Amino acid sequence: MNVRYQADGDLNQAIVTGVLRQEPTIDLQTALAAGLEGVKDPEVLAIAAQQRRILVSHDRKTMPSELAEFITINQSSGVIIVSRKLPIEVVIEELLLIWAASTAEEWVDRIAKLPL
Repeated sequence: MNVRYQADGDLNQAIVTGVLRQEPTIDLQTALAAGLEGVKDPEVLAIAAQQRRILVSHDRKTMPSELAEFITINQSSGVIIVSRKLPIEVVIEELLLIWAASTAEEWVDRIAKLPL
């Protein structure tokens, strides 16, 4: 199955725009489209998991522990934590590479930090 992404509410919109501009066929849902504005982390993880989407977030403070708790009773499609210090072009390249070179199954219950 192809990798599908869910942008967290805190993800820089320029990343979403850049990914979709470079690869229009990629399945990357915005936080707005998913109704994630103001939604707490456990619910964000649940929404992403229900839709089989890897959550892409800048939230390195709480998201790793929230994911650890979430996967004790649920299955996650994975989380990618993006450093705010990383240039947007690098983030876009890495997300496109993950999409092109891996399958959704490889990301189940995993957390990764960019750069890989």
